[in-house]
Amino acid sequence: MNRLLLALGLATAIAAPALAQTGNPGGAINDNLGAMDYGVCRGTDPKCFHDWPRAKSAKLKVLLYTRTAGPRHANLGAPLGAGLNPPLGDDNVVQKGMLRLAQENGIDLDYTEDVTQMQRLVGYNAVIFFSTSRDNLDDGAKTALRQYMRAGGGFVGVHNAFGTLYNWPYYEGLLGGANFYDHGPAQTADVVIVDDKDVSTKGLPKRFAMKDEWYNLVPFPTKVRFLATVDETSYTAKPGEGEGFPPPRPGQPPRPPMAPSVVGKSPGHGTFHPVAWCQYYDGGKAWLTTLGHDPGVFAQSDADFAGAKAFQAMVVGAIKSVAGQEPFCR
Repeated sequence: MNRLLLALGLATAIAAPALAQTGNPGGAINDNLGAMDYGVCRGTDPKCFHDWPRAKSAKLKVLLYTRTAGPRHANLGAPLGAGLNPPLGDDNVVQKGMLRLAQENGIDLDYTEDVTQMQRLVGYNAVIFFSTSRDNLDDGAKTALRQYMRAGGGFVGVHNAFGTLYNWPYYEGLLGGANFYDHGPAQTADVVIVDDKDVSTKGLPKRFAMKDEWYNLVPFPTKVRFLATVDETSYTAKPGEGEGFPPPRPGQPPRPPMAPSVVGKSPGHGTFHPVAWCQYYDGGKAWLTTLGHDPGVFAQSDADFAGAKAFQAMVVGAIKSVAGQEPFCR
């Protein structure tokens, strides 16, 4: 009898279909976009944080990394020279904008595009990837970033941080188990705050207009706390950029496909299109946003660029929370 039951059980297990990922916000449109296992403790449970003994920081110190190894966003300006804190030009909008935000909030900020500097992370309360691209870390820097996170480090990923290190699964997990797939032309839409309890979203308008590229994501973020979405009904869907295109050339605009596409097009994420979220990851803390395409996000007022002040408040809150100065991901 026992042998018969065992045989029936094995037959049932073999015949059963693979378990599908279900239950994502937004429904079926966001299911089956990937359910990767990154082999680390991650999610919203603080038990994933390695709260090991550490020296207290009298003042937060963070590192901004903007190295690109493929497409380069205009707001990054000309590539920076070697070393830490090289001279900036007028077109280095991101670096200058982040320096201003840090100064206004009592934070010391170093910046670099020198990959050798990425092996010296232990003195920083947070590391910020802002519109980096492609394979911008070597093996030594990858090891240093992984060990930094395992020691309870803080990571903030902004905009094209999602267009970076596509083929390093650990980094994709750091982004929330998500990755850039494509986007339509930059256009104005409504950002919706879906969780106003986090320090990065507290006090912000529940809905505000902003111009950006609205990244579609494959895989769809999982095990994260969603903080903000974009209302897809507030903009017109247009053909995507990214999917199906030939490999980009550094410093050059995207090239058109070599043949008309005959494969499916990403329809977006329907009623739940996330643009900001947070999670614990492999002992550290990570806060992510796909926002930040336009140079205007560093404008001094919303009159100059709608949504600028909200974006800046989110980034400052993100830095303070992953660095341990404010509660994280609540």
